[in-house]
Amino acid sequence: MPNILYFCRHFSEHIYIDIMSKNKLNLLVDFPEVTTEQWMEVVKADLKGADFDKKLLWKTNEGFNVKPFYRAEDIQGLTTTEAEPGKFPYVRGTKSDNNWFVRQDIVVKDVVAANQKAVELLEKGVNSFYFNICKKENLSLEFITKLLDKIPADKLELNFKVCSTKTVELVNLLVKYFDQKQYNALELHGSVNFDPINSMLLRGKKYTVEEMSVVVEATVAASAKLPFYRVVGVNAISLSNAGAYVAQELGYALAWGNQYLSMMVEKGVDTQMAAKKIKFNFGVGSNYFMEIAKFRAAKWLWALIVKAYAPACRRADDCPESVDGICYCAMKIRMHAETSSFNKTIFDPYVNMLRTQTEAMSASLGGVNSMTVLPFDVPYKESDEFSERIARNQQLLLKEESNFDKIVDPGAGSYYIENLTNEIGQQAWNLFLEIEESGGFLANVLSNKVQRDLKATAENRLKNISSRREVLLGTNQFPNFDEVSGLGGDISNKGCAKKSKGCSKESDIETLKIVRGAEEFEKLRFATESAASRPKVFMLTIGNLAMRLARAQFSSNFFACAGYEIIDNLGFASVKEGVDAARKAKADIIVLCSSDDEYAEYAPQAYELTKNQEILVVAGAPACMDELKAQGIVHFIHVRTNVLESLKGFNVLLNI
Repeated sequence: MPNILYFCRHFSEHIYIDIMSKNKLNLLVDFPEVTTEQWMEVVKADLKGADFDKKLLWKTNEGFNVKPFYRAEDIQGLTTTEAEPGKFPYVRGTKSDNNWFVRQDIVVKDVVAANQKAVELLEKGVNSFYFNICKKENLSLEFITKLLDKIPADKLELNFKVCSTKTVELVNLLVKYFDQKQYNALELHGSVNFDPINSMLLRGKKYTVEEMSVVVEATVAASAKLPFYRVVGVNAISLSNAGAYVAQELGYALAWGNQYLSMMVEKGVDTQMAAKKIKFNFGVGSNYFMEIAKFRAAKWLWALIVKAYAPACRRADDCPESVDGICYCAMKIRMHAETSSFNKTIFDPYVNMLRTQTEAMSASLGGVNSMTVLPFDVPYKESDEFSERIARNQQLLLKEESNFDKIVDPGAGSYYIENLTNEIGQQAWNLFLEIEESGGFLANVLSNKVQRDLKATAENRLKNISSRREVLLGTNQFPNFDEVSGLGGDISNKGCAKKSKGCSKESDIETLKIVRGAEEFEKLRFATESAASRPKVFMLTIGNLAMRLARAQFSSNFFACAGYEIIDNLGFASVKEGVDAARKAKADIIVLCSSDDEYAEYAPQAYELTKNQEILVVAGAPACMDELKAQGIVHFIHVRTNVLESLKGFNVLLNI
């Protein structure tokens, strides 16, 4: 049977080829080239006089414009398109494949339990662990032996996090353990996430350059026997979780990494070794193509920074990536990606799986070395086996079923992605230069400039979320109308809510404020859940069929963002009939849904019937709005309304 199928398939292919050759179909001839000017003529005709720039250009948060379409001429002159996979400047990847490590985090509260969990995960597709060792644990060789029992360290990537004061001790213990087990050091890959600057940003503890330099130098020296262990971390994930824009995260990360690199070099650490000891831990958000471009730009720009140090190759005679004694392999960035918490939500939490899936796709297509997909329920609880399994499988699906690991840099040559890579790269590079000219990353942290810039960014993003200029599905747009959290409104000690929320009185410097975009909307829904009775919003639909239905849908989604009960209707013959039905339903708010032309008639009628009883809201911004306001109607909702602030106002009126 297999032979028959093989014959049939190939016979069909030959027939197809023969037909095509006889017809002599030539796409380049039969479909002549269309110029950009011709495309623009068609687009402008379809716009019917509307301004192209205002209508179709998208201005990013980074400040550059994105066009609605790109063509071959848009990538002419870009140097990134000439790069090859695994070749300097590494924009197309630091390796000749696109494989990555599937990581899962394990909090080590009990060393035996942590080991058992890790061993079980080996059979579930995980090939990278991040052991976050709690402060109370006393480090010893026995502790490391128990933690890594039955774990083949030479077949996996092992990553560790411990209290900063214990970092050197941990590295020394790992070296001793690996020696004891007789591992080949060249087969050991992993990291120790030592990052004093991140501790400063999250906890406000001030360190001087000298204080950090001593510990960084000692950590690097301790890891000399582990050439593929990166022991200095750049945790740009903290910037992402604080609301940073894509280019902002990258620009600060480059300056952050350069701070550590220059610190080590000034202490006499060999430049090649110093560069190979730094690991970047990025966040990844749901801006799909922007995130792909960010990772591509990160590889490119970090290579340029390290090259400026001219790292000497210590084995130039047998290193294939040595040119004129310069070690190009030292210029390869090592990147880990973790799904950001900024855009994750408590309500409609399964949407978080959709977010993390696109984020994982961005990271894999961007060419990261390893990845952590956080479980969907992280914002509000300690994750269980179900949510952790889903998170693991999201990566495994990309590998095993979608073959994302089989193609190097799928975005290469894409007119759009190549342009995004260059634009984001330029924005990040400008920020990097600005930071360097003002004394370096640490100086900007100590002066609170980094923290204040990120605070301003977060405030702007939260403002955009409150007005729906930035959409969080299920939160500020299309919420689940009848969902109840069951959390009682108190999440302060649950999930990622436990992370830093801002500076304390004891802080030496300002700290990053780790926020989620959905928090303020969630507070509204928690307040509704805690109220004595759930407010009812009644859609009084009347008049023009298309307009009343559209505005009822808009208004339903609007008020459901606060968790109010929505009562929709097909339509009423008169305003009085609608008001009577609303009173029968015991509505607290009546939303008049009709057309702009009809509001001049219907709105005054509704106001007279509801005055001093129900709250009357008009859906839309009709031309007669000023006249209606003069008559006493004060509540209007429309696409320019700040959803959050408006709902807060209604909560006040409803005594919630």
